[in-house]
Amino acid sequence: MAVRSLLCLAAALPAVVQGSALRSTSAVVRAPMASPRASLRCTATEPTRITSFPLGKVEAEFRATRARGALYPHKVEVLQSMEPFVEKHLTILKTVEESWQPQDFLPDMMREDWREQVAALRHECAGISDALLVAIVGDTVTEEALPTYQTLLNTFEGMEDPTGTSQNPWARWSRGWTSEENRHGDLLNKFLFLSGKVDMRQLEVTTQTLIKDGFNPSGEKDPYRGIVYTSFQERATKISHQNVARLCGESGAKKLAIMTTRIAGDEARHEMAYQAFMKEIFRVDTSNAMLCFADMMKAQITMPAELMSDGRNPHLFDDFSRVAQRIGVYTAVDYANIIDYLVKEFNIEKMTGLNPEAQLAQETVCALPKRYQKLAERSMKGIMASKEEDLVGKFSWLKQQRN
Repeated sequence: MAVRSLLCLAAALPAVVQGSALRSTSAVVRAPMASPRASLRCTATEPTRITSFPLGKVEAEFRATRARGALYPHKVEVLQSMEPFVEKHLTILKTVEESWQPQDFLPDMMREDWREQVAALRHECAGISDALLVAIVGDTVTEEALPTYQTLLNTFEGMEDPTGTSQNPWARWSRGWTSEENRHGDLLNKFLFLSGKVDMRQLEVTTQTLIKDGFNPSGEKDPYRGIVYTSFQERATKISHQNVARLCGESGAKKLAIMTTRIAGDEARHEMAYQAFMKEIFRVDTSNAMLCFADMMKAQITMPAELMSDGRNPHLFDDFSRVAQRIGVYTAVDYANIIDYLVKEFNIEKMTGLNPEAQLAQETVCALPKRYQKLAERSMKGIMASKEEDLVGKFSWLKQQRN
């Protein structure tokens, strides 16, 4: 997961995006249908109930119970019909044998020259600025809050893992994705520990607090909203790690640049998978997918580390976001560009077969990229005018800030 995407643009959005410019269209998109049950039917093919894997007793009972009490029964059917499609895309995940591991990039503490290896690592870190270090620590905290993210995936109806070892493709995807993501925080945490430049206890306090407090991306147990969110967030994470890699390379931290590039490579594969899932949902259930996509894009995308706290700075996340934006790790312009990318990637403008409500949502979402781009450019001017040292001095993560 990545740093905050909307950043300081958040303050501007309520006044503009939720203001009169969009209020009339938004009201139409959100208004209840005259026949809610009818709106839940596919505009393309109806899903089947065929599964490509054996259902154990517990999972069979779970599915039967869910069918009677689901909030989104039709969407559950769509996701179950997609199980063969998801299974084919499990190959996007790498096997354990072909995956990199954190130790591949770190000093080998079992070798006699481990001290020299650590010294070399610390020498490379000498050129990393405090601002870049803040961004790396924030990314590390976000990555290490992984338990929250797997928990979130398991809340989306149709994507659950009811036994913890379910062989349904959605559950296998969730566990496989989690296993790959787990290496990211592990690698960054160990690197920061060996660098000697970070107050590791404050980092650990921040991570534990974030996991304890969780986060709410407004998924509402809706699998469509969940997949729209991950389609956006994985791309944001990739961009963030790519920019950290570039800045590390410029700072002389070549090994860290390689590490973050490999992490970004994982995020690129995950982004491709989630976007493939969403494209299939658009194909099968075009109008409902459009309504969901428009709703998510009009609202602020909640970032996974939004509730981070070190117990000292009550504005830790906002300060972290401004630092990350100021040095170009992840900016409001990136946020606007991701919306534009998804609109094009999902072929939103040319999509046909929509019901009247979805057509209005289509018109709204197609206008969002330009509007957000203008807001982002305005926000960047304020961010770049702030003094970097005024922000960096607020972080208890940095070694010199230890009391």
